[in-house]
Amino acid sequence: MTEPPHRPDPRIHTDLAHLRSLSRAARALSFLPRQPARSALNGRHASRLRGRGLNFEELRNYQIGDDPRTIDWKVTARTGEPYVRVYTEERDRPALLLVDQRINMFFGTKRNMKSVTAAEAAALAAFRLRAQGDRVGGIIFSDSAVAELRPKASGLALNRLISTLAQANCALHAGLEVAESMPFNRPLEVASRIATTGNMILIFSDFAEVDDRTEKLVRRMAQHNDVILFPVTDHDGPPVLGGKRLVASDGSLQADLDMSDGVISARIEEFIDARLARAIGWTRKYGIPVLPLTSSRETLPQLQELLGLSGRRRR
Repeated sequence: MTEPPHRPDPRIHTDLAHLRSLSRAARALSFLPRQPARSALNGRHASRLRGRGLNFEELRNYQIGDDPRTIDWKVTARTGEPYVRVYTEERDRPALLLVDQRINMFFGTKRNMKSVTAAEAAALAAFRLRAQGDRVGGIIFSDSAVAELRPKASGLALNRLISTLAQANCALHAGLEVAESMPFNRPLEVASRIATTGNMILIFSDFAEVDDRTEKLVRRMAQHNDVILFPVTDHDGPPVLGGKRLVASDGSLQADLDMSDGVISARIEEFIDARLARAIGWTRKYGIPVLPLTSSRETLPQLQELLGLSGRRRR
């Protein structure tokens, strides 16, 4: 008899089969411009989605009820009769997903590794965006490589994105030696080169090594694209690590931390909160929506809550 294939612990690694299985669950999400009232992307909040672009369709005579803002004044002046410009919404638009799978994401204390939560959230978003008709691509980055997948409108391209994401996630392990970690700004620079205008850009990371250059790159992309940040942390509200010992590693050095020590626990919480606070600050400064995720909870319900879709069924 042949032994069944080994399946990784889904809390530590997420394989291709698991990511593909999220396709159906992704129906519970929406990234369309019209958002529920409770959605973090709703216009009543700090920011809203621009939506797809518009294609010019035709010029026609003005009809009662037409929006006066659509009047083409040059044609109207030339002909002596009011004309309006008619536009139709683009059927698709490019969506680019940046997913952090560096060694700093290989950390978790309660449910998942941060790398797993980021991969699951990105896969759910990718499936939903493709189902909405958008072209989907991604930038999957590890400590040693940046996989650049241009947005395309095909199931084959989507499968390649999901496969690349699963490979990067499963390549992480505690014994991984990292000579020099990938700078966070490098994949952002790649994204700014690809996504010049009219894109939706989703970034899934713990936002380690954020600096002034990071802020400049994110701000520049947000000027002509819809940028959504998904910072992934390992805690959810009040500290959950009290009374435990925590072994942390960066791939080469290892530290044994006594989390029952209030000073150590408080400093770690402050460090996490400060990193998140900088990203959240971009909402106030630039109108960039920030949807925080935690590896301590299941991924899909978090996204539903953030998008104001909790308890709703979507077909």
